[in-house]
Amino acid sequence: MSELIYTTTGELGDEVIYDLLGETLRYSWEHDYVGYDYFDGMSSRLLRETPVDNKWLNILVQEGIKRSPVNVRPLLLVEQRRSFKGTALFVLANERLFRFSGDERYREEAIRLAEWLTENTSEGYAGFCGGHRHAMQMLREKRPPNTPNVVPTSYATKALLSMGEYDPKFGETAAEATDFLYDELEYREIGDAAKIKYQPLESGDYYTLNGGALGARLLIDLYGRFDDDELRRRSSKLLDYVVERQTSLGGWYYREPPSASHLSMDNHHNGFIIEAMLRYHEVTGTERYADELAAALEFYRNRLFEADGAPNWDENSKFPKDIHAATQGIIVFSMAGEFEFARAIIDWVLENLYAGDGQFYYQKRRFYTKRFTLMRWCQAWMAYALSTYLTERLARRTEVPT
Repeated sequence: MSELIYTTTGELGDEVIYDLLGETLRYSWEHDYVGYDYFDGMSSRLLRETPVDNKWLNILVQEGIKRSPVNVRPLLLVEQRRSFKGTALFVLANERLFRFSGDERYREEAIRLAEWLTENTSEGYAGFCGGHRHAMQMLREKRPPNTPNVVPTSYATKALLSMGEYDPKFGETAAEATDFLYDELEYREIGDAAKIKYQPLESGDYYTLNGGALGARLLIDLYGRFDDDELRRRSSKLLDYVVERQTSLGGWYYREPPSASHLSMDNHHNGFIIEAMLRYHEVTGTERYADELAAALEFYRNRLFEADGAPNWDENSKFPKDIHAATQGIIVFSMAGEFEFARAIIDWVLENLYAGDGQFYYQKRRFYTKRFTLMRWCQAWMAYALSTYLTERLARRTEVPT
């Protein structure tokens, strides 16, 4: 183990978090990062063998699986797969744990998974990009497997950039994500700001605000590596558009107009926007969004979380309490330097959604808990969140590990 500097603040010291990250990755290694996913109902073999392709049947099966209080995926023969986005998060977590520990196994895993990302991009689109590996039935359209969108592409770009020092080809591939964002997501400037599509099949009838923020973060991540002023300029314009739509509460609706989605100011999508703002400040060394960020963090902390670290669903609903909301909170408050609250969220997860041996459960409802594991939604996000907590803790200490 490297010479990490541990603290004993809180019930658990950072040494325990370090060990928990290792256990989380060990569980995921043992399953080869393959498992069920949040929105994977369309991969049911029973559904695919049905002689008709009916939108409402697709939605019934897909949503029934997603909303079931128990995991019915094995009964409906839902396929377990490796997630493109989840793999990106596992790259980041493994690479960071290599830096903490010096253990070559983690570096080798990160390289192996980064290679997998480059080999499993979405075909038929410009640039580097990726999406969910299962079909998704939406009300407006049916998305084929591997339809790319900005969210997994942004995290995969971040993952490959982190691996660039081990092999420059990873950084070169990451740079190609701009072709996807500019061409397929149709980056366009509107006055002093800019917009992109969430994914190429989008109609343009609405705008997904957290998608625009993650597109901005993708560009600022690339700017941090390549120092190209055009990347910073376009990142600023994308983030300006999102920031201008901050509500008086301090948060953001999922879409513009708000009526275009059943989601309101939900937890983890607001966390994505705040993460993008924090990253922009970190890379540029500016405080361009200081006032908006302060209001956003106050809303996020006081309306989307409880004082004990429990995540709320949105600004009006306490339940369900979802592990992805918790992990995004750990990421955001760690990046903001609010480690006490980040630790409160970790402790809440360990008390309520931890199965032991590095395995995490999906969701706590008002009267029951969904005691099953989704590889990307639970394991990958938790590994990335814990690695972010440790990374930010170390970055703020005067003494660093050797």
